[in-house]
Amino acid sequence: MIQRIQTLYLLVAAIFSGGLIFVFNLWTEKSGKMLSVPNLMAESSTLLKTILFAYILSSLLSLSAIFLFKNRQLQFVLGRVNMLINFYLLGVLIYLSLTLSGETAVSEKGIGMFIPIIVVVLLVVANKAIKKDEDLVKSVDRLR
Repeated sequence: MIQRIQTLYLLVAAIFSGGLIFVFNLWTEKSGKMLSVPNLMAESSTLLKTILFAYILSSLLSLSAIFLFKNRQLQFVLGRVNMLINFYLLGVLIYLSLTLSGETAVSEKGIGMFIPIIVVVLLVVANKAIKKDEDLVKSVDRLR
């Protein structure tokens, strides 16, 4: 059902991965240039361009999982796939932050670097709620 708690978790995960990436920056370079996710499309590296697409895909998966409330197994699988996408994002962002040019002079990391971690936590909690609903339905079916 759409009024369950996992809907709230999935909606907040979609807002974090689809909306807040346009608000918070990823890091600030030594020159003072603030690098955010939408600015990555102007870069020449394809790895940097995939970050925006992965965030948008994560948001779309969260939104589509909300409307699949009748198919809890597919909802659970979409949550797992979404977690993998966010772990990919986390790995790419950590890799990029460690290999920034001029990293001997410390650059300032932004809040945007932590968005995949928050989204993964929200997806784990949503998947636990989905599993709890599935177990409840299975227990009711046994009584029939």
